[in-house]
Amino acid sequence: MMIKILVADDEPNQLELLSAAFLSSEFKLFKARDGREAVDLAEEVLPDLIILDWMMPNISGIDACNIIKSRTETKKIPIIILSAKGEEENKIFGLDRGADDYVVKPFSPKELVARTKALLRRVRPSLVEEEIEYNGITISKVYREVRIEGNLIYLGPKEYKILSILMERPGIVYSREQLLDLVWGNTVYVEDRTIDVHISRLRKALKKGNPTQKDIIRTVRDGGYALKTGS
Repeated sequence: MMIKILVADDEPNQLELLSAAFLSSEFKLFKARDGREAVDLAEEVLPDLIILDWMMPNISGIDACNIIKSRTETKKIPIIILSAKGEEENKIFGLDRGADDYVVKPFSPKELVARTKALLRRVRPSLVEEEIEYNGITISKVYREVRIEGNLIYLGPKEYKILSILMERPGIVYSREQLLDLVWGNTVYVEDRTIDVHISRLRKALKKGNPTQKDIIRTVRDGGYALKTGS
């Protein structure tokens, strides 16, 4: 599954540089041109990591960071602040406002990508590791296999993607619209209820793989779906 990166910068040249840095097929890039757009996009697409320029119109990157970190849906998303302000007090201020890392301009694109991956390894290791494990279920990203307590189970391509998305963030509720966008992309029209059909197939496959296991997928009324957490 691709790593979703949201980058926000009001300077076209800088946005172009950031886009080039994350051109690899392992990343899916979302772009914002000011702090307000970044806040809205963060809530809409739930990126895996956000990169914000400090100085932007409407809402600064620092204020956007503070807003994103204050909202339940987005507070756990790691954020990197980019700034020409390299003084120690500026770095401390940015980190105190919720940033997880602070990169001073000018920067090396390769270093920024490396910092991005290092930060994800700390806060979202499943994204950059070859396997995801949760509640006895293991997904191998290399072989695209799913096992329950070591036993191989068959999932269709869509069910595999849905399970991968849910296992990346147990407890996080994904709306039908978000799941449709993540699984099918936003260039194809698919009925909202299509996701319900694939969730049903996924539940049946997981039950078949381990008949004694309780249903781990939670249906949220008027909300969507999430993996159950806790007992």
